[in-house]
Amino acid sequence: MVDNKSIAILPFLNLSSDPENEYFSDGITEDIINALTRIQGLKVTARTSSFAFKGQHMDVRHIGNQLGVSTVLEGSVRKTKKRVRISAQLVQTTDGFQIWSGRFDRDIEDIFELQDEISLEIAEQIRENFGHLEIAEHLVDVPTQNVQAYNLYLKARYNHLRWDSEGIGNAMKFYPQCIEMDPNFSWPYFGAGYCHSMFGSWTPNIDSLDIAADYINRGFELDDESFLGYYSKATLEFWGHWNFREAEKLYLRSMELNPSYTEAEEGLAELYTAIGWFDEALNHTKHILQLDPLSPNHHFTKANIHYLQKEYESALACCEAALRINPDFTHAISLKQLSLIKLARKEELTGFIEQTPMIESPKSCGILYSLSHHSADHGIKLEEIDEVVEEEGFSLTPWAAFLYAEFGEKEKAMQLLQQAVDSKRGQYANFLNRPFFDELRESDDFKVMVTETFKPSRLPENRSRPELNFGSAQRKNGIDTKALMEQAEIEIALKKLDQLMQQDERFLDTSLSLRSLAEETGIHPNKLSWMLNDQVGVSFNDFVNNFRFECFKKKALDPANKNFTLLGLAFESGFNSKSVFNDYFKKKTGNTPRKWLKEHQ
Repeated sequence: MVDNKSIAILPFLNLSSDPENEYFSDGITEDIINALTRIQGLKVTARTSSFAFKGQHMDVRHIGNQLGVSTVLEGSVRKTKKRVRISAQLVQTTDGFQIWSGRFDRDIEDIFELQDEISLEIAEQIRENFGHLEIAEHLVDVPTQNVQAYNLYLKARYNHLRWDSEGIGNAMKFYPQCIEMDPNFSWPYFGAGYCHSMFGSWTPNIDSLDIAADYINRGFELDDESFLGYYSKATLEFWGHWNFREAEKLYLRSMELNPSYTEAEEGLAELYTAIGWFDEALNHTKHILQLDPLSPNHHFTKANIHYLQKEYESALACCEAALRINPDFTHAISLKQLSLIKLARKEELTGFIEQTPMIESPKSCGILYSLSHHSADHGIKLEEIDEVVEEEGFSLTPWAAFLYAEFGEKEKAMQLLQQAVDSKRGQYANFLNRPFFDELRESDDFKVMVTETFKPSRLPENRSRPELNFGSAQRKNGIDTKALMEQAEIEIALKKLDQLMQQDERFLDTSLSLRSLAEETGIHPNKLSWMLNDQVGVSFNDFVNNFRFECFKKKALDPANKNFTLLGLAFESGFNSKSVFNDYFKKKTGNTPRKWLKEHQ
């Protein structure tokens, strides 16, 4: 169902004599999109989906149907050295009716005033035609008094949003030039910070991360309420430093400042994906696809969530959705390759490789298929893998580590993986649940790496975070936290909980969480937390670790396990880190595990 108070702003046509001025018309379009997102209750299609129609002449009814909006704004920009003319029309998507049109001629120095005037006029027209909206006096701030610096910023942003190495390189050159023109203009600091964050994360280049931090900090000195600033800093913390807790806070702050900025929410979904919080990641991805349904990035993000959960058919479908929008999208291409390998669709994979110019590491892909589906008679030698890895070099996907893991060279695979994780390479951010790392997952080295990477101090604090409703008042549930459950409900839940822990031994799952246990128990996480504290008298961790503790004691005293290390037995009992095991054991016994074992043997 289409929300009547909704709009898509299509890319303004560049009618300037110089075709190079396209960056300017694109930039004006994006700034008007951002201005309208400030209006509570107005659904504004995100930039990526609006720009999917660039250069196309489609019926607005078709556009409205694809984007789920009731109105479309079309326009054009004609720029000279000192003047700018913007023509625009607001069209109803149900029948193509033109609700409003206008033409504006201004000095280039008045560009921000002009953007504000157009944005306010559009908002007013939507309010008059479709219902109440609360509109502020101004929707566009003046970020700089130097129009030349703003003009160069738009050129930098235009290159930045190409999302390729050449574009990012140009942006990293133009952003500092903007800053030289106007050191008090915050936007280019955040743009440069983002570009250096991603460049440093995927190269990797530690110096670039330091440069990113410097730019972002300088930008915040000028504007500490910028959604772009918080997004850039979140990118640095997540992709650059794998500091999931801090990055989550920053993404949420960016989303709070601009609820329609889907890039920030996509970043949050990617963060949750990396730490294995797939339900949260998928919920956010579904939301951003409502605002930005034609974003290949968002479809890829959804594909990746399914892929990491080994839902390969769903992953493949999402990859294909992304590639229908952008056939050259390399991330979706490589994930489709991996999904087809897992689905054992050799003919389809071969055809895809032959027909796709942007295919990634085709030789590695072919070898990985053979290793995966012909484990006994693949006939592949280690030297062949070494040669292909050397020949194909850098890639967006860690093909080399996959190949060595599938071949059985676990030590070599772990070495590559450890190096990448230590340097926090973007390609390895999802190593925790990568299917082709299954052969490594049970090794002690892998478990230690997981423990070190996902320390509680680096993870978001509260998995039971209530759903955020940005742009509207938060509702309080009004429930007395001292009595969240009736006695009959408590008894049913405790019985189910006892079954899960005593019979099903769910404590053996090292990733068991309050939310996942609550889902299995059939109650809300808040209720489970309250019940454990109020009725059982322990925290969630203590509750689960007590079962693990008793399981460990049985295993340690069993003569059949005498050749196993105590830490190995602890992991088998469900403990997911050495420190948690030792601390809890000492808390329960007052002894170290080794001393306790000697006393009880």
